[in-house]
Amino acid sequence: MVSCTRRQERKGGNIMNLTLAIVLIIVALIVGAVAGFFAARQYMMKYLKENPPINEQMLRMMMAQMGRKPSEKQVKQMMNQMNKMQNK
Repeated sequence: MVSCTRRQERKGGNIMNLTLAIVLIIVALIVGAVAGFFAARQYMMKYLKENPPINEQMLRMMMAQMGRKPSEKQVKQMMNQMNKMQNK
């Protein structure tokens, strides 16, 4: 009888260890996903701060450096073309 009780205890311990392992894996996945989200968010914020998207003022400055004085219509056309290319 004593040996049966010990076998049952071992069996129950294995189930507890398996359950604990599964719970820890799930918790680790959740923590990893949350940490990954915040790391990616921080990276994108830093990237956009260092490399801002082109706006109308930057476009005017680039055209002026090339020796052109753009009209408002030309600036709008260029912005529309750039937005179309980004949305593809």
